[in-house]
Amino acid sequence: MARRFGGKYSPGGSESGADPVREQVIDQRRVDAAGARANILFLPAIVLVFFSLGAGPTTLLLALAGGGILTLAAWLLRDGLRAEAAYTARKVARRPAIPRKMLASAATGIGIFLAGMTGDAGIVGSALYGIAAVALHVAAFGIDPLKNKRMEGIDEFQQDRVARVVDEAEAHLTTIESQIALLNDRGLSARVGAFTASARKMIRTVEEDPRDLTGARKYLGVYLMGARDATIKFVDLYKRKQTPAVRTDYELLLTDLEQNFTARTEKMLIDDRTNMDIEIKVLRDRLQREGVHLNTGDENV
Repeated sequence: MARRFGGKYSPGGSESGADPVREQVIDQRRVDAAGARANILFLPAIVLVFFSLGAGPTTLLLALAGGGILTLAAWLLRDGLRAEAAYTARKVARRPAIPRKMLASAATGIGIFLAGMTGDAGIVGSALYGIAAVALHVAAFGIDPLKNKRMEGIDEFQQDRVARVVDEAEAHLTTIESQIALLNDRGLSARVGAFTASARKMIRTVEEDPRDLTGARKYLGVYLMGARDATIKFVDLYKRKQTPAVRTDYELLLTDLEQNFTARTEKMLIDDRTNMDIEIKVLRDRLQREGVHLNTGDENV
């Protein structure tokens, strides 16, 4: 669905420099990395079945099986590319639980093997075609991330906790966005976009410093789960009867949540700066006790 951008100089735009809706759309574009290069791989299955319609029952059966497997491969590849983009965008992330891209490569090889069997290539020739297809698929799209992404200086247990909380939070946000999209209401989508942008800003803050997880866990867990449940109930009710009062109550809920998420994120950033200043001061005092004098920039050289 098309989405109109707003800004400081747009009609009805905000005076603030940051546009949460714009940030949310940019995040979606970065994560949705499948694009045409994955979607075009749905075409070979259609072509294979189409050209096998008048070639006899055995050939048609092989073509249908090959086309189904090629379609599965394209679907796995699309999801694998999106999972990889989400993995790349995060500073702390667990590797994809299912290696979709590698499964897509294998499925492509099997599909091409069956496609070769519909012609005169024979078993050996079809197998060679399948092996070549797997190699080309891996060369074009690569393989899935095979290890968890971690940050130096943070223990493994803490990073695993962050990764689990972030995964759950992203799942809640995705559900909220998909539910609101069912209404096909641009205003509600934009309002939800502003809220999810503030929530994802908190997620990025926690990823950058996992020590903030303790203060944010309630927000990324309990509050987002409540927002998800409220959204599901709102969409179900609003589809049956578009009552203005129900919509107003839901938008007020989003406003309260967004303000709380923004305030909590700003507090975490201030606390991080305070902690950094304390650590710098302690380090300077320790160095001075050791007889090392630092030039802070106040002295003339």
